[in-house]
Amino acid sequence: MSSYEKFREEYPVFIYRSYDIKETEDTVDIDYEFSIRGLADFHPGWSFRKPAGLTVKGDLTFERLAFSLGMAEAVSYWKAACSPEFRAECGELDEEQKQWWKKLWFMGLGELFFVNGISSDFDSFVNIVSTGSYDSSLKETKRQPEGCLVPIGGGKDSALTLETLVQAGMECRCYSINRRRSITETVKAAGLPGDALIVSQRRFDRSLIELNNRGFINGHTPFSSIVAFSAEITAYLNGLEYIVLSNESSANESTVAGQDVNHQYSKSFEFEQDFHSYEEKYLRTGQYYFSFLRPLAEFQIAKMFVSHRKYLPVFRSCNLGSKVSPDIWCGECPKCLFVCLILSPFLSLSELGEIFGKDMLNDRDMLGFFTELIGQSEHKPFECVGSIDEVNLAVSLAIGRLEEKGEKLPLLFEEYKNRGLYHPENTDELNRQCCDSYNEQNLLPDRFRTILKKEMERLL
Repeated sequence: MSSYEKFREEYPVFIYRSYDIKETEDTVDIDYEFSIRGLADFHPGWSFRKPAGLTVKGDLTFERLAFSLGMAEAVSYWKAACSPEFRAECGELDEEQKQWWKKLWFMGLGELFFVNGISSDFDSFVNIVSTGSYDSSLKETKRQPEGCLVPIGGGKDSALTLETLVQAGMECRCYSINRRRSITETVKAAGLPGDALIVSQRRFDRSLIELNNRGFINGHTPFSSIVAFSAEITAYLNGLEYIVLSNESSANESTVAGQDVNHQYSKSFEFEQDFHSYEEKYLRTGQYYFSFLRPLAEFQIAKMFVSHRKYLPVFRSCNLGSKVSPDIWCGECPKCLFVCLILSPFLSLSELGEIFGKDMLNDRDMLGFFTELIGQSEHKPFECVGSIDEVNLAVSLAIGRLEEKGEKLPLLFEEYKNRGLYHPENTDELNRQCCDSYNEQNLLPDRFRTILKKEMERLL
């Protein structure tokens, strides 16, 4: 019997017991209680800033938002034993909602199942039971939100979104979960005041780590869905209409060739559409959730981003480095290498070295990650990285530029040529096609579509 089957048999029920909303003069705090019956209780929580004088007491819309964020949080704790029954004893879920959450969890846990060798299917992996209800005295609140909330992660994508919208004259506030230097520096570089950044505090229950250390199931969860629901709450509290993400079309590509396993599922257009529909039908805040960069690929974003050089010293995209204070590029992970490669056609080798603090392109230890990124292995790295085609395009363009200048190729680029992958006769045409591409599968409102296309024409 596998560990997955053993844990499911020993701990058959996971319970979402409650969420508790408390208000202070300037915050709304939400405490959650989850339980794996017979194993552990979990008490994560959130704290959200709110304008002075605002109250959510008696607000049914906010209750739905708070409950939904708990559903997004719960999967991180549920996965420890993958209990076959998930019981929600608070909030309300109809049958369509249950199927919506099952899809998010099943697709969002695809990497966890793959890495842990778990064979599961949609119908049987979990049965969601809803026994809760909302207080009948609660009233749905209707508001007229306006303005943009731009979630900032500290990387190049959200920096490009923010810069483009600010320069177009859009009213923008920024959002982050917890505070990091790269995030505050990005907001500052955009020319916005410090109070333009709205920071929510997420409290993770570290007893889950103790279970992981004891051998319970661990792995990737759809974190971007937590960003989505917490951004909904932040926008709602601050009266903001548009929640403007920075997810690109490259996020739609499967991480494992030939399989429906995508590390970035909750950044994909499929999830964006699903979330947009869920918001309209069940949350009904009047807010509009979409990704500004969805029409673009990572290659296009990189080319546009480097034209805004003020962000080069401050942006960070390394997940390992984000756990260090202040956040850094670790220079040892596939995410760092990907960002270095996608920027390599547009920056010199010395400029890349200044950004990352390390010469990754001459690091033999990077060969394994390089092989994955260029599509010469079973799967891409389990990281938020671009498509295989655009990594190959970036590498080819960088090689061509270095050879034209008579510069020595770094080790990884020499390896690329030695494998017979460099075909300069195709590079110019592929570059033109990529820069001219515009993925029509997007949810951009007309005014944002106009802004993006003008910026593409200017920079590409």
